Amino acid sequence: MTEDRILIIDFGSQVTQLIARRVRESGIYSEIVPFNKAEGLDKSFAPKAVILSGGPASVTGIGTPRAPEWVFKAGVPVLGICYGEQTMCAQLGGKVESSDEREFGRAIIEVLDDSPLFEGLLQAGESEPVWMSHGDRVVALPPGFKTIAVSRNAPFAAIADESRRFYGVQFHPEVMHTPRGAAMLKNFTHRIAGCKGGWTMAAFRETEIAKVRAQVGKGKVICGLSGGVDSSVVAVLLHEAIGDQLQCVFVDTGMMRAGEADQVVNLFRHHYNIPLVNRDATDLFLGKLDGVSDPEKKRKIIGATFIDVFEEEAKKIGGADFLAQGTLYPDVIESVSFAGGPSVTIKSHHNVGGLPERMNMKLVEPLRELFKDEVRILGRELGLPEEFVGRHPFPGPGLAIRVPGEITREKLEILRKADVIYLDEIRRAGLYDTIWQAFAVLLPVRTVGVMGDERTYDYVCALRAVTSIDGMTADYYPFSHDFLGHVSTRIINEVRGINRVVYDVTSKPPGTIEWE
Repeated sequence: MTEDRILIIDFGSQVTQLIARRVRESGIYSEIVPFNKAEGLDKSFAPKAVILSGGPASVTGIGTPRAPEWVFKAGVPVLGICYGEQTMCAQLGGKVESSDEREFGRAIIEVLDDSPLFEGLLQAGESEPVWMSHGDRVVALPPGFKTIAVSRNAPFAAIADESRRFYGVQFHPEVMHTPRGAAMLKNFTHRIAGCKGGWTMAAFRETEIAKVRAQVGKGKVICGLSGGVDSSVVAVLLHEAIGDQLQCVFVDTGMMRAGEADQVVNLFRHHYNIPLVNRDATDLFLGKLDGVSDPEKKRKIIGATFIDVFEEEAKKIGGADFLAQGTLYPDVIESVSFAGGPSVTIKSHHNVGGLPERMNMKLVEPLRELFKDEVRILGRELGLPEEFVGRHPFPGPGLAIRVPGEITREKLEILRKADVIYLDEIRRAGLYDTIWQAFAVLLPVRTVGVMGDERTYDYVCALRAVTSIDGMTADYYPFSHDFLGHVSTRIINEVRGINRVVYDVTSKPPGTIEWE
C-alpha cells in the first residue's frame, strides 16, 4: 500500500495539511512531519520524494527552521513551496532577502521555460493565476537552478534544477485558489518522482486489518462508541479483523443528540451483532460537570470520566489488553506541530498523547493515518449504512460545548429540541449532504421578548452550518433568508425556553470547526 510514499516536511504553514490531501487524492500515501522531527526519515520512512511546506518564519532570521541536510543528499526529488523554496535556496547556496514588494493573494505567473512540473498544463510564454503569500523572496539562485516562471513581485516564482530533480515554487499549489495546483503537484509526484498512484481505501482496509491482527494477537480490545463516524468505522473494522475479541462500549453521557443511544444500539447489536455494552452514565457526567463553565475544563473532565468508565467496563468483562479509539490524522498532525502550535488546546479532547499510566492497556488507533473524508470512504468500503457514514461530525464532548457556560439538564433538553428542528429543516431542503456540519448552540444569554400577549425572558439559540472537505478548514453555509426565517420561526414556536435565533457566519482556518 505504501510502496510509494511522499514525505511532507512542515515548517508551520496553516495549509500544510492540504498538501497531504492533494497528494493522497492522486493515489499516493503521504505523511507530514515537523522539520525538527525529520532527521533519519530518509532511512526509516524511505520517501520516494520530499515536499517542503510553507511557513510563517523568515529565512533571513537567525535560528529559523531549516530542512535536514539528508533531504538534498538522498537522491530523491524535492519540491519546496513558499518558505520551502526559500530555505532550499538558502541551504544550497542561493540568496533570500526581505522585500517591501510582498505578494499576498491572487497573482499571475508567466512561464519562461518548459518543465516537467508544468507538463500538460503550461508552456513557455503562457500565464496562470496562482495564490501567493510571502514577504521574503529569492534574489539569487543556487548553482544548477534556472527560473521557469516569474510573477510581478517574485522574480523566481518557480525554479528548477532538472538534473537533481529539485523544484521550488513561491506560490501555493495546494490551495483551491491556484486552479491547476493539484495537477502541478501530481506532475511532481507522478512524472518527476515516478509514483504509480496505487494507494486505495480497499488496500488500506486490507493492510490495516492485518496490522490490527498482528498488534492485538489473542488479546481483548475495548472500543468506545460515540455514535459518530470515526468510532463507528473503528468498531466495524476491528470486528472484521478480530471478531469476538472486540467489546464495544457506548457511554451515554447525557449530552448526546436526540435518539443517539437507540441508533447506536440498533446498528451494532442488531445489524452487526457486535458485543455492545450500553452504559447510561448521565448522572455521573452531569454531576462532575456541575457548576463548570470553562470549555477546556469541560473537555478535560469529560475525557477523564470516559477513561474511568472504560476502565470499569473492562474489569466487568474480565479485563482488556487494548483500548481502541478513532484518532484521525489531523489530530496527530496538530498534536505534534512544531513549536507547540495551537494543538494542545485545539485537540485536547483526543487522547493522542497516550493513556494514563494506571491503565494497563495499549492503544489501537487504526484510523490515525486518515483524514475525515477518507474515514467516510473507508466506512462505505466496510458497508456501513449511509445514515452513519454521511452524518455530520459530533464532538467527543457532545452537547457540553454547544451549551457555553454551566450545563443543566434543562438547557440540554432545550438544545436537543432546537437541534432536531434545525437538522430536520436542512434535510427537508435537501442540504444535509451539502453541509459538512450543522448544529444549534444554546447561548448563555437571555433576552426580553414578547410572544403573543406575554413578555418572555428566554435563551438565544445560535445556528451554525459550515462547508468543508476534510475538516481542517471551514466556511459558513450561505442559507437563504427564507430558510433562516422559516427555521427560526419553528424553533421559537416549538421550543419553550428560546425566544431569539441568530445565525453564525464566521469561517474557520485550520483547526477546530466547532463553536464554543
